Amino acid sequence: MKLIRTTSAMADWSRRLHREGVTIGFVPTMGALHEGHRALIRAARLACDAVVVSIFVNPTQFGPTEDLAKYPRQLRLDRALCAKEGVDAIFAPTAGAMYQPGFQTIVSVPTLARLWEGEARPHHFQGVATVVAKLLSLVQPDISWFGQKDFQQAALVRQLAKDLNLPGTLRVHPTVRERDGLALSSRNVYLSAQQREAAPVLYRALQAGAAAIRGGERRGAFIQRLMAHVVKTERSVTPEYLAVCDPSTLEPLQTIQRHAVLLGAVGLGTVRLLDNMPVTIRPKS
Repeated sequence: MKLIRTTSAMADWSRRLHREGVTIGFVPTMGALHEGHRALIRAARLACDAVVVSIFVNPTQFGPTEDLAKYPRQLRLDRALCAKEGVDAIFAPTAGAMYQPGFQTIVSVPTLARLWEGEARPHHFQGVATVVAKLLSLVQPDISWFGQKDFQQAALVRQLAKDLNLPGTLRVHPTVRERDGLALSSRNVYLSAQQREAAPVLYRALQAGAAAIRGGERRGAFIQRLMAHVVKTERSVTPEYLAVCDPSTLEPLQTIQRHAVLLGAVGLGTVRLLDNMPVTIRPKS
């Protein structure tokens, strides 16, 4: 397994493989890899000849009061996981390699970034869009994998790739969860034992909303109140937003027609938990 540190070496490696007719699968990450990442890597391994995993804690997507300095970094463990899964190359550049002196270009997808995470973290998505544009341009993947847990991010990246004609196909892998429903996240390591016990309430709230929709409820505001009521059963959890949205535009839905996505974010101490649940109403036969 090759460890690539510079942007020029990454671009050269990809060009060489493409000249040889090799298809490249790409899994972009910020490291601290877990079973959710492993699922993405395995999907890439099955679909492509070669797999690249990027490990880069991107500073431009963190606000000034966020956890950039504390974000878990464990390259040795990440390399071991990637080697076990048959990854061909890890791209682990420094911030200086990705953002050289004088760097000033910013990429934004303003409409999809306007609500939810974009409102809670105003500069987050322009950092995501900028780094993803750079990564896809360097790796030149045939297929890239993103996790459904970050639903808004995946929607934004899909729009970004379409608008800028970035290389390859984007695939979104279903959220990987613990047995009690908590969505896997690198930040879960920050949870205390008591917080970890309370954390699945967000998943239960989304389940309750989805069950109500499948049971015939179509009012977005009612579903939102129902989810909020479930979250309030855990006093240590602070709801940030619970929403019923159009899966494509992420705009709130007053009335659910056929497709919806339930989005949620809550706070537990210093940890923010995100989750979502797409729901499709099946037509009656």
